[in-house]
Amino acid sequence: MAVKETKSHLDKLNDALDSGEFRQIRFTLNYTLRPTEVARLIEKSPPKERQILWNLVSQELEAEVLQHLGDDIQADILSRMNSEEVLALTESLDSDDMVDVLQQLPNRVMKETLRIMDKQNRRRVEKLLSYPEDTAGGLMNTDTTTIRPDITVETTLRYIRRHDEIPEMTDSLIVVSRKDSYIGLLPLTKLLVSDLSITIREIMNTDIEPINAEMPDDQVAALFEEHDLVSAPVVDEKGKLVGRITIDDVVDVIREDADHSLMSMAGLDEDEDTFAPVMKTTRRRAVWLGINLLTAFIASAVIGIFEETIDKVVALAVLMPIVASMGGIAGSQTLTLVIRGQALGHVERSNAGWLLNREMIVGAINGLLWAAVIAVVATIWFQDSNIGIIIALAIVINLVAGAIAGTLLPIGLKSMGIDPALAGSVLLTTITDVVGFFAFLGLATIFYA
Repeated sequence: MAVKETKSHLDKLNDALDSGEFRQIRFTLNYTLRPTEVARLIEKSPPKERQILWNLVSQELEAEVLQHLGDDIQADILSRMNSEEVLALTESLDSDDMVDVLQQLPNRVMKETLRIMDKQNRRRVEKLLSYPEDTAGGLMNTDTTTIRPDITVETTLRYIRRHDEIPEMTDSLIVVSRKDSYIGLLPLTKLLVSDLSITIREIMNTDIEPINAEMPDDQVAALFEEHDLVSAPVVDEKGKLVGRITIDDVVDVIREDADHSLMSMAGLDEDEDTFAPVMKTTRRRAVWLGINLLTAFIASAVIGIFEETIDKVVALAVLMPIVASMGGIAGSQTLTLVIRGQALGHVERSNAGWLLNREMIVGAINGLLWAAVIAVVATIWFQDSNIGIIIALAIVINLVAGAIAGTLLPIGLKSMGIDPALAGSVLLTTITDVVGFFAFLGLATIFYA
């Protein structure tokens, strides 16, 4: 029911936008929809309508809506603001969300915004900015609730009640020494049922290791999944508490990694705006089209080597795409499986050999199966048994080659520090095209020599 109601609101809002009923739109944006729904509506609107919708969002909601928008759209909106406007917009956000927004600004505007901040906020934000964006330090929030191990449960409860509120997603209090070194965690559930007279040291949990601020964000996500965490403390290299990570930040990491893997296979940025301007979209895509053209020339050069053979047997030109396509599909299946395995932490050097053997066997079995089918079709089609034998052998060779390339490419690229999702598909296509054409036309040259 809630989903249907939301869709109804969005449809009504689009109708109102078409008819120019801005009063109704303003009411719906600010009083009917949640900030996440407003952000979704802005993202699904073309640039002109997007700017109108943003201008109709109330100042009280702008910060909440902004943090749910994609990076490209955030950067576009922020580019129209000066440093005072940016500061007014972001000062109500948590420190980690504020940093995410500031990182979308031009360097000059970000420095000016930091300069006019109050000293306490600037110190917190600069601490977060000192860590790379894709590490635990870049994910963490500096808002924490800490206690000492030598106080009683009763004192702790009085201390918490003095606060107007505690940070969101607080499932545990962090126990630290007088020098802020991490000691352990005290779950709120245990605090509420414990005897008032006992000390925190007696009931705190020291089994959970803190997260190092330099840990990569994908490892952080794996830890949260493995231990079913809602939040986790973050420490520096000296073991001093510097912040905490919450599950909502980890969900963002998982979603961004999934977007990255999907978009990178097409040579696109994971933050690609669906309604980005023509020239911006053209410029981003042109690079990978150029790379693809270069690899296509390599495949064409292989075909050129066997030009005389193709002239003699025209059927070869008709059947060549089948060989390349079958190898490409088989290789893509393996490549996708291995990249996913790497993202989940399943694929390592110790089990890569087993995976390679399995994929080669699968490629060979599928190759023999479909080679038989294609050989029969090709023989009947062109009334030539040699053609059937040639394409059958080429299919088997290319499917095995695709399986080998699909397994080894992501492992090799990752070891060289290159993103397999970004470069793997282009290289795989080149390999399966070159091997497929060379095997098919080379065998044809031998058979028809």
